[in-house]
Amino acid sequence: MGFSKSMLGSRAATAAGALAVSLALTAGSAQAQDKTIVMKITTLTLNAALDLYAKQLGADIEKDTGGRIKVEVYPASQLGSAPRQIEGTQFGAIQCAVIPPEFFVGIDERFEVLAAPGLVTSFAQGQKIAADPAVQKFYLGLGADKGLHGVAVAYAEPSQVISKNAIRHVADFQGKKLRIFASEFQSAAFKRLGTTPVAMSPGDVMTAIQQGSLDASVAGVELLSGLHFYDAAKYITMTNHAAIFYVVELSKKWFDSLPADLQQIVEKDAASLSVSFNPRAIEIENRAIKAWTDNGGELINLPADEQASMLKTMSGAAADVSKDKPALAEAYKIVTDAALRSQ
Repeated sequence: MGFSKSMLGSRAATAAGALAVSLALTAGSAQAQDKTIVMKITTLTLNAALDLYAKQLGADIEKDTGGRIKVEVYPASQLGSAPRQIEGTQFGAIQCAVIPPEFFVGIDERFEVLAAPGLVTSFAQGQKIAADPAVQKFYLGLGADKGLHGVAVAYAEPSQVISKNAIRHVADFQGKKLRIFASEFQSAAFKRLGTTPVAMSPGDVMTAIQQGSLDASVAGVELLSGLHFYDAAKYITMTNHAAIFYVVELSKKWFDSLPADLQQIVEKDAASLSVSFNPRAIEIENRAIKAWTDNGGELINLPADEQASMLKTMSGAAADVSKDKPALAEAYKIVTDAALRSQ
């Protein structure tokens, strides 16, 4: 069968067109691979373990992705209050949040179990609990159906109480209006000391103390020093009543949009850094303590017998809160079992 010149020309044109389309698709794919992906990381603190971890994580991810992901770190609640930061992460406007888990209780109340009073007695134990496989498995799975993808759990520091007027004895807690993290465990525990607990985002605390609408606040020394709280209140009572952990939550929407190789890098870097960062976390805490006293702040230790009595009073709150909530009780058992293993 013969072909006319016009038929041959038509087939050649068709082949050329197909080649052009193929080349265009290939070029588009290459451009998509070359496109820089922005990753915003949000934290509540400044010059503390959470935001310094975030800064290092950003550097690691940029290096290991060859610059395909560009990281921007926003410390000190620059992207809004804790609820707004979490909401932004859920919906993808923010790609990563490094925040204590209690702030996620609006998504799932089980997030708060690591904040149970009396759970942690030292930095070493806190770090072991965070690395416990059962704790990791449980925490990294929370929020998966609410737009979150957990990639790391780590220990930051002990929880203390800052106040405008010195709290030198347990009796001094009576009648105080005290800011807490958004945790029923904390609320129940501090009510046992005669306070009125109020959940509040860190960004609002200093103004509330300055204006007198708060008498005291639960916080870590790192946040208090980093945000210069010594300008508003001079006294930190070293209650060590609970631990401040942090979780690293990615926007699931954003994570799912990444190529598989970038997903693996982000997960690996977040998890490995949560362990390798531990020695630095202790250095950050010691530096924050020195900064507090260097700037005229005072660190107060309760009398030993009162400290022991206070911890005993507060420690029972978590079991009482969770006893009628099977899912919360199961989660609480996961972390208490890990605490026993870590002793």
